Order: sequence, then C-alpha cells, then structure tokens
Amino acid sequence: MRNLIPTVLFLVLSTFQLQAQKKTASTPAGGVSAATVERVMRTLAADNMQGRAAAKPSGLQAAQFLATEFQRIGLQMLPGLTSYEQVFPAYETHVAALFVTLNNAPVAKEKALLVSTQPHLNWTDTDEPATRVLVVGPQDNMQQYMRDIVRPRENTVVLLDPTHAPAFKRIADYVSHSNVRAEKTESPFSSVVVLTSALPEGKVTFKVAANTTVRTLELRNVVGVLPGKDQARAAEQVVFSAHYDHIGFLPAVAGDSIANGADDDASGTTAVVALAEHFKKKNNNARSLIFVAFTAEEIGGFGSRYFSKQLDPAKIVAMFNIEMIGKVSKFGPNAAFITGFERSDFGPLLQANLKGSAFHVEPDPYPEQNLFYRSDNATLARLGVPAHSISTDQIPTDKLYHSVDDEIESLNLPNMTAIINGIARSATGIISGQQTPTRVAPEATATQKP
Repeated sequence: MRNLIPTVLFLVLSTFQLQAQKKTASTPAGGVSAATVERVMRTLAADNMQGRAAAKPSGLQAAQFLATEFQRIGLQMLPGLTSYEQVFPAYETHVAALFVTLNNAPVAKEKALLVSTQPHLNWTDTDEPATRVLVVGPQDNMQQYMRDIVRPRENTVVLLDPTHAPAFKRIADYVSHSNVRAEKTESPFSSVVVLTSALPEGKVTFKVAANTTVRTLELRNVVGVLPGKDQARAAEQVVFSAHYDHIGFLPAVAGDSIANGADDDASGTTAVVALAEHFKKKNNNARSLIFVAFTAEEIGGFGSRYFSKQLDPAKIVAMFNIEMIGKVSKFGPNAAFITGFERSDFGPLLQANLKGSAFHVEPDPYPEQNLFYRSDNATLARLGVPAHSISTDQIPTDKLYHSVDDEIESLNLPNMTAIINGIARSATGIISGQQTPTRVAPEATATQKP
C-alpha cells in the first residue's frame, strides 16, 4: 500500500496539471469563455431546438434564448427598438392550384412548376399582350435561361426537353425553398415551367390557370449594442454577426429527422455571443459594436437585408460575419479564411493584428463557390461596407452540410474556441479606432443562380 502512495500522488498531480493546461489552452487569460462557447453551442444545437427554422416555434425559441444572453451580458438595445428582438414581416407564397394544357392535352401536375407572386393567373395563347413561349431544346444551355425562369421579366411559358429533367428538379427545389418574399407582390410577371415528354412541333397552344395564397410571417433578428467609449469614434460602428436559423426538419435518416445546424450556423452565432461577452468585460472599445444574430439566411437572407436597411452604411466601418467555424480548416488548427479577401484591406489588417499569435487567417481557398455573396455579409458589402465572412468549413468535401448529422459531436470545440479568440484579437485595431478598412466597391447585382 505504501509503495502505491507516490504513484497515486503523481497521478493526481499530473491530472491537475493536465486539466490546468487544457483550461489554459481553451481559455487564455483575458480570452473568450470556453464555458460560454460550450453552453451556447449545446443549447442552440440541441434536439429541442428542432433545427431553428425561421418563422417556426423553434426559431422563436432560439431568438428568445439569444435575447436572454444579450440581456445577461448587459448589451444595450439598438436605438429605436424596445427589446433585443428586431421584428419584421415577410410573405410566404404557396401555389394553391396550377392547371396547364399544351395543344389541348393536360400536363401532369408533377411536370409543371409555377414561379409567381400573383394571386391569380389565367393565360391562353391568344391573350394580348402575348405570353412568351420559351422552348429549351436538348442541345440548349439550360443555365443561360435560369435567371429569366426564376426572376421572370415577362409572362413566360417554358417548355423543357426531357433531357433537362435534372434542371427541372433544380428549379423545383429552388421554388420550394424560395417562396418567401420581402414584399407581398414583388413582380407583376410569372413563369410556368413544363417538363415535356417530347417538345411539341409547330405552333403551341396552351392554357394556364393558377391560384396562389400569401401568408404573412413574423421574422426576428436579435440585436445588441456595446456603445463606443471614445466620443470621437462612438458614431462609427463595427458589426459582429451570424445567422441563427437553420432548415428545421429533413427526411429521417436512421430515425433522425432534425437538422440541428451545429456548424451551420450555431457555431457562428455562439461566436457572436462569446465575443459580446468578451468585449463587454474588456469595456475598452472606442467604436460602437453591434452584435446581431440574423434570421432567415437559409431562405433568402431576409434578416440581414432588413437589418441593413435600418442602419447608415456610411457609419459601418467593418462587418465580421461568422459562418461555420466548428471544424478545422484546410489550413489546419488555429486558422480560418476570409471571403472576398481581395475586395478590401480588411484581411491584411486582421493579419497584422495577429502577428506573434498562433492564429492566422487566409484568403478564401474556394473562389469558385462565390462565398462572398452567399452569406449575410452580402447586403452590406453591396453597399460598400468592408463586410466579410470568416469561416473554417471545407465546403467542397463537407458531407454534413444541410444534413441531420450536422450535430455538436461533429465539431471541434477547443479549436472553435481558439478561432473565436483569434477573431477577437484580429479585431483589436478596428474596434480601437486605430484601423479603418478600405471600402468595398459597390456592386448592384451579384446573384446566385439555382
């Protein structure tokens, strides 16, 4: 028994030392709280959040949790709001009925799609003004017609050769996930897409009758403010953002139908909360900091679009949009990438602040993915704000994206905590007022095609 005592003491002391090392590694002195990171992540990605779909009870549950966190931290409310919730309407369109005939033959329901915000359609080939008929043959490049189909500039009946069945499916998926609008009626024009068994020859006669219904949705961002401490700089704003919504439920896989959205984007939202807590404790930000969790990114970016209209973009110095940071990047641990790196000197400024640290940021390694305009930074970037997304996701090979397996167990929380600490350090010059990124060249349009 006595011979075991030194061994036991050694093991106990070694355990304490190892725990201390782990704590130091995950929560550096003055760094973001690893405990907050894990607690917020586990709450947002839990099954009882049911995938945090926008405008669903689970989305409201997530918003209320985040509002409670902002209150706990002691953030102020955005001027003009009476709570942390920034509530706004959107409009969901559903096709109630669609009947199509071609050359007097009815088209099967599964072979016809409607893109419309109009309550009623009643078209025939004899109408004035005439409805355009667009025939897409087997050798035609389908992609060149996509914009006119999903954003019609005139009433159009689109006839697809059967070889374009995959494109028809993509349009169907797009329509099913893009039936929410910022306005009740955004366009006076509609398109009807028919996947034919064979393209008709000669003159095409048609009839289209359709009804759509519109439902008003109540969406909500969650916003908190840490006012600047320097009177000369307090009017200048730095935004830290992420989207808290995900896609709700999917067809069950092994009995699991909840798309938890742990990496996408509970990870980024957790970073926003942890950074708000961190900068509140430091209490030395010269510029005003705005922390916002966006809704409805997954169904069209409505949260960030509405938020951007409530602010003066000229006063926004920079936007740190945080998107999917739960996994190790292709650059290894302690590394992230910045979308649109070449569009301003935001990235080089962050790199300058990170010199001497273990963390580093790199340009986006996936330019073909067009990530700069695929996240919530896009609206402000189009207005000239140096608004960039920070991510670690290896998108081309990420098999868990938009799946029921995007759960917290798939993430590396110590590395994620290190990433958030790195973001905090990289932002020091900007929030202190010592650095001001160059503006992004405004772009009127930069849209994604289905």
